[in-house]
Amino acid sequence: MRVIDGNAIDSASSHAPTEWAAINWRRVQKNVRVMQIRLTKATQEGDWRRVKSLQRWLTHSFSAKALAVKRVTENQGKRTTGVDRQLWETPSRKFAAIAQLEKRQYRPLPLRRVYIPKANGKERPLGIPTMKDRAMQALHLLALDPVLETVSDPNSYGFRKNRSTADAMSQIFVRMSQRTSAQWVLDADIEGFFDNINHDWMIDHVRMDKSILRKWLKSGVVDWAQLLATTAGTPQGGIISPALANWTLNGLETELIEHLCVRFGPSKFQKLKVGVIRYADDFVVTGASQELLETEIRPWIEAFLARRGLRLSQAKTKIVHIDQGFDFLGWNFRKYEGKLLIKPSKKNVKAFYEKLRKIIGEQLMAKQEDLIRLLNPMLRGWAQYHSPVVAKQAFSYMQSLMFWRLMRWAKRRHPKKPTDWIRKKYWRKIGDRSWVFAVDVATKEGGKGVMELYSLAGTTIERHRKIKGDYHPYDPQCEEYGEALRQERMLKSMSYRKEWAKLYFDQRGLCALCGYEMNLDTGWHDHHMEYRVMGGSDALGNRVLLHPNCHKQVHSLGLKVVKPVPV
Repeated sequence: MRVIDGNAIDSASSHAPTEWAAINWRRVQKNVRVMQIRLTKATQEGDWRRVKSLQRWLTHSFSAKALAVKRVTENQGKRTTGVDRQLWETPSRKFAAIAQLEKRQYRPLPLRRVYIPKANGKERPLGIPTMKDRAMQALHLLALDPVLETVSDPNSYGFRKNRSTADAMSQIFVRMSQRTSAQWVLDADIEGFFDNINHDWMIDHVRMDKSILRKWLKSGVVDWAQLLATTAGTPQGGIISPALANWTLNGLETELIEHLCVRFGPSKFQKLKVGVIRYADDFVVTGASQELLETEIRPWIEAFLARRGLRLSQAKTKIVHIDQGFDFLGWNFRKYEGKLLIKPSKKNVKAFYEKLRKIIGEQLMAKQEDLIRLLNPMLRGWAQYHSPVVAKQAFSYMQSLMFWRLMRWAKRRHPKKPTDWIRKKYWRKIGDRSWVFAVDVATKEGGKGVMELYSLAGTTIERHRKIKGDYHPYDPQCEEYGEALRQERMLKSMSYRKEWAKLYFDQRGLCALCGYEMNLDTGWHDHHMEYRVMGGSDALGNRVLLHPNCHKQVHSLGLKVVKPVPV
């Protein structure tokens, strides 16, 4: 038994690692994944007694605890503290934290409440748990997620592996694009979803350790130095909160369809053209008629939500015809002369422009290259989000607004200079494109290059390939399909850095140091095995992808990385 920072670490086994750097992350991930596959099989068979046993086994394993600590100490919130103001920054603290993840005598501390601005000018409250509570949530999420994925609705797309808003958008297109498709939509909005979920319902129905769940739900929150009780809801900001939210609304699709099949019969049900598409707590329901949605489906949904302590917003929930159109997830869905077109919503375009306007206004004294470096990720991200829909017009409009906003930025910097002088200083002709906001910069090789503002109008529009509704990330039978889907989407998301895509596929998606998988959540760094300062080249043969934390270890400890052999 070793003691680190006052915590006992069980190292009786000769195979047990004795420090953080000695953990074999590939073995850790494999151990956890094997248990998650067994959990999936037990859930599919409806053997809930075995599910409970496997969950207990997983949450008591060293591998799952280590993986939970790794997640909370390497994600974006690793420097955000809870009410105890503690962080796990050093390897010794991380390793000692593994021993702290014990159910016995565990009592979570209250959440620290912070507020972040919303697009409508209001504020969204977030509850920040302590590092230990975050790690406990990550640990139990490893045991809950395979069960949740097995029982989830096929057209639920929010906060699930390999599912996105684009999948929800594509499903709406499938349900409503044909001339014979449903013409009416129930555009639903749940009032105060995260604040009002009934605790008793969650404790009775969520398939996880009841005592742990009860402690999280009743832990309280510290708001403006005042301790408040939590009698309902699940706080936004916790690692496990999205999973609990998805569990709460699971059955909205499958149970509604089952109810309608019993009510009208299987043959007549097909003529009702009912479909439920949900992303987290936002959902729409399609139907053949306004009367069906108003008198049959909406009352059923209200009763479904009431059992969970929830209700529809009377002001925001509406039933509309597809020719009138509706907004969902930042897009507008509307038929024009029988043809369904999906465009960026006016509200989304306006909110994005206001964000850009504010940032440009705050960068009056910034260098041009710094401004471009700040704007490009925002422009690229917004463009890629809307690239699967009819967005060329919105892109051109936004680019025009950006031009005049940047012209104003330049004129405010040089109020006494003529427009032609400003144009020559900040804009140039590149190829067949004129008026490109660009600046000369030094390259890594010591030469000169050009840094230009991302071109929204040049973004390629490409149809999104929707994920299959029955895809299960923990089912070995879906592995081949899932791998092909991940590679296809990774290549698209990194189209502006295809060198990364080549390295990623050569490494089979694994970090070249620890061998643990990399994805868009973990992130990655481009590492030169022979340092550039020592004469190393930018050729792909001299580069590998590493986790950000592994990259830091390589440089701080002087570790040597061997390039993996491509498959």
